[in-house]
Amino acid sequence: MAKEQLKRKAELVSLADEDAVKDILVGTVLNLWEVVNNLTRLRPSKKERYKVTIFGSARVPKDSWVFGEVKRLARTLSEMGCDVVTGGGPGLMQAANEGAAEAGKSGRSRSVGIRVDLPFEQDVNPFVQQAFEHRTFFTRLHQFVIMSDAFVVVPGGIGTVLETLMIWQLLQVRHLEDRTPLILIGKMYDGLVEWAREYMLRPEFPLANPEDIEIPLCVNTADEAITVIRKHHSLWRRAQRTRKAGARNSQGGIKS
Repeated sequence: MAKEQLKRKAELVSLADEDAVKDILVGTVLNLWEVVNNLTRLRPSKKERYKVTIFGSARVPKDSWVFGEVKRLARTLSEMGCDVVTGGGPGLMQAANEGAAEAGKSGRSRSVGIRVDLPFEQDVNPFVQQAFEHRTFFTRLHQFVIMSDAFVVVPGGIGTVLETLMIWQLLQVRHLEDRTPLILIGKMYDGLVEWAREYMLRPEFPLANPEDIEIPLCVNTADEAITVIRKHHSLWRRAQRTRKAGARNSQGGIKS
């Protein structure tokens, strides 16, 4: 069978042979997905900067109190030395980038935007200091995942909920570190988590484990989210110091 497949691959195919052309295209596309899957296994060997992604609505106006709170949240995180990552668009994404850019003028942190090409949204907001552009939500979400050490979700619509559930699911299946914070700010997310608890943990046919529903941490204020991030950031810095000390000791052992 293998010899027949190799022989078939070596044969030239006429474009008039639609079935054979279709087989080649399907096989080629599937092989490309295998390349993509392999690339998604790669992770940075080390991280010099702690990055917090803030997911939120593009529709919230600048004069809203929510805009001001998200801006303050991002400014505080940036003052702690965290890079702030958003979708790079308007609304609460701009609020976060603006707060981070204001606090990061000293160069300690960065304001990052990961954009997706949409026909109805503006270009990247003016407070993004480092921008990335994507054509698909798939690749954009993957970059959020590999870049971020923590996730904070502020009020948002369908896109924000999609991003939240994606991170929730990756934490559930251990594709992210168990301790990676997923913090949901605001009463609207209490309802989302309670819906999951009510309908996914029914005794007659449970659709999730009880611990899965405990993954997202619901808080009411930006200050509560800051407290959680501050604790996790401290643990991250301690781990970085330990890693660097281990690397120095290893190098010293090699030299001797």
